[in-house]
Amino acid sequence: MRRRLLAAAAVIAALAVALPAAADFAQQRRVQTNPVDNTPQVLDGEVRAFAQIGGVTVVGGDFSTVADASGRNRFRRTNIFAFSTATGVILNWAPQLDAPVLTLAPGDGNSVYVGGAFQRVNGVAERALARLSLTNGARYPGFEATANWGDVRSVINKNGYLYAAGSFSAINGIPRVGLARLNAANGALDTAFDLKLAAPKLTRVKLEDMAITSDGGRLAVVGAVQQVAGQARAQIFMVDTKVSPARLDGWYTDAYTRPCRVGFETYLRGVDFDPTNTYAVVVATGRMSGNGLMCDSAARFELAGAGLHKPTWVNYTGGDSLYSVSATGSAIYVGGHQRWMDNPQGHESKGPGAVDRSGIAAIDPISGKATDWNPGRKPRGVGARALLATPYGLLVGSDTENLGGERHPRLGLLPL
Repeated sequence: MRRRLLAAAAVIAALAVALPAAADFAQQRRVQTNPVDNTPQVLDGEVRAFAQIGGVTVVGGDFSTVADASGRNRFRRTNIFAFSTATGVILNWAPQLDAPVLTLAPGDGNSVYVGGAFQRVNGVAERALARLSLTNGARYPGFEATANWGDVRSVINKNGYLYAAGSFSAINGIPRVGLARLNAANGALDTAFDLKLAAPKLTRVKLEDMAITSDGGRLAVVGAVQQVAGQARAQIFMVDTKVSPARLDGWYTDAYTRPCRVGFETYLRGVDFDPTNTYAVVVATGRMSGNGLMCDSAARFELAGAGLHKPTWVNYTGGDSLYSVSATGSAIYVGGHQRWMDNPQGHESKGPGAVDRSGIAAIDPISGKATDWNPGRKPRGVGARALLATPYGLLVGSDTENLGGERHPRLGLLPL
């Protein structure tokens, strides 16, 4: 048994260093619409997050059972598992987390950062934030971090720091509302990083997603927030991380000041920078349309300059949610449970000029219009909550079983 475990650890370690770790990978051309055939199946729940670490794909979400591509060989996996991206082989790597994984990020060395709603990791109390060894699934030696309550919905590892965003109000016992920066090696809180987030007219601060520029100098954050460092910021803000201490960036927009349907304290769900750090793309839900609202849309914002920024373009679904976005340079991929794109006059209907795009689409970065790329996700379910561009193609995670007209339960890879 010990020999088999050592052999498995050696395989994982070799795969993890086969390629450099990828965050969102710049792709010079669009991916194909025909998924690869060898990806594993996730047999229940939903996939919420990916991390690409060399030749290993780590998958997080809310699930208990996975299977190989044939569906015949099943494995118990509690909210997280890993597989060889090239072959689809499910790895002998099975950490135990007692609640959903909502976000993942590659770790320096042979590790992965995990954020979510969990309270225990491998039987040990560690709430919402952890670092796991890719060799054996154990808690990574020397890293200690925990939230006081709530969850972590986005993590980013960059330049020696680990950024964490979610609904917590303290990390490691020190007050931090919704956003914190930690030492990536040991989990110690960066006490100089405090943007003092507030949402006085909302239930609480709850951040949904983050993105960081390739040089690590600018952080974009979206979610339920109204004030940052004492200044008004409605649902989205930028942080200048080039300076010490980091500070609120002068960039802002009033595009998301107006509310969508009652009950959405934030309707922003995803944000990403393009590989050249020229623009950001934001995707939204909201269950509303028309009257100049930004609900149920994807929008591009230029990054140059300070002060007020209006969207360069907005692409509306006509009333359906978008949850995830990946800007690769050649395309902007968006996932959700949308029926259409290019649909500004749609009201839960197909308006003039709208195009059918079931649950996944690619937008032209320049025109803001949907491209002819159309693999489809049927049924649409709640939506595709996880998209990650990698050297292998585009990873797609959702809560349904079909992608590109083929059966790929909750997980698919559209190759370059």
